[in-house]
Amino acid sequence: MGVAMVTGARGFVGAWLAKALLERGERVVSFDRRRVTEKPSAVGMLGIEDELIQVEGDLCDADEVAGAIARNKVDTVFHLAAETIVGTVHASPIQGFESNVRGTWTVLQACREHGVERVVFASSDKAYGAHDELPYREDFALRPTAPYEASKAAADLIARSFWHSYGVPVAVTRFANIYGGGDLNFSRLIPEAVSAALSGRSPVLRSDGSPERDFLYVEDAAAAYLAIADNLHRDDVRGEAFNAGGGRPYRVGEVVEMITRLAGTGVEPDIRGTGNPEGEIDRQYVDPTKIREVLGWEPRVDLEEGLRRTIEWYREHPESWAPDPDAAAVS
Repeated sequence: MGVAMVTGARGFVGAWLAKALLERGERVVSFDRRRVTEKPSAVGMLGIEDELIQVEGDLCDADEVAGAIARNKVDTVFHLAAETIVGTVHASPIQGFESNVRGTWTVLQACREHGVERVVFASSDKAYGAHDELPYREDFALRPTAPYEASKAAADLIARSFWHSYGVPVAVTRFANIYGGGDLNFSRLIPEAVSAALSGRSPVLRSDGSPERDFLYVEDAAAAYLAIADNLHRDDVRGEAFNAGGGRPYRVGEVVEMITRLAGTGVEPDIRGTGNPEGEIDRQYVDPTKIREVLGWEPRVDLEEGLRRTIEWYREHPESWAPDPDAAAVS
C-alpha cells in the first residue's frame, strides 16, 4: 500500500482524486491551506474526511511541505492546489503567481529532496493560450497572455524541467474544464447553472453564451491522474504533458440549456455579458489522442450523462447550492 499526498485535496477535484486513491487501498495525505471558516468541503460531502491524513499548511512554505512528505513517507504526490479561478487571478495576479508558480516549485523541490517516486502536476488547457488551430495538442507552444494562463504555463515549464534537469519523475496534465458534484466555486459554469436550475432561478452568465469549452467529468479526470501516476516509471511518460478532455467543444449557452432540460425546469439564463469575459479565451478544446495511445485512457462519461450525475449529486446536497442569485456569475 502506497502513500499519496494530494495538495488541494479539500477542493473539488482533489477530493474526488483522494476518494479514488482510498478506494484502491492507498493511504492519502491531504495538504491544504489552513481553514479560516467551517464552510462545507468536498471531502466532507464525499464522506472521506475521516479517512485522510490531514495536514494544514502553506504551499509556499518549504519546511511545511517537505515535513509533510517526510513524516508520512510519501511516495506519490499529486499537486493540484492552486488558485484556479481565472477572474480572481486577473484581479490579483501577484497572489495568483505566488500560489501557482512559487507553490509549484516549492512542492517540486521538496519531492526532489525526499526522493518522491511519482509526481503529477495539474497544469491546465489554459496554459496553451489562444491558438488559431484547434484542438490543442501537447506539442503546441504555450502562449499565455492573461495572468492565470501565464501562471499555469510557467508552472508547467518548471515542472517538466525538474525531470530533465534533476531526474524528478514528473508529468503534467492539461485537462479541459472539469465538472461534477462537489464543486463549490459558483463562478464556474456548471455548478452555478445546476444550482440555479434546481432552485428555480435563472443561471447567471458573464458572457453572451457563445464561448466554447471542452468538459471532462470529474471521475474521468481522477482516472486520468491515476493512469499517469501508475506509468511514471516509463520513459514515454516522465517529463511529458498529457491532455484529457471530452474530445469536442460545447457552447456555454448549449450547456446551460442541457442542464435546465435535464433538471426538468424551464428557467432561462440571465445573460449579463457580451462576447467573452475579460481575461478568458473564446474557444478551447484539447486533443486527447496522446493519453489514449500512450496510456489507454479514454473518458467513460459523456457530457449529458455527466451532467445528469452532477444534477443528481446537487439535488441530494441542497446545502451546497449557491446562496443567492448574485453569489456567482459564470462564463
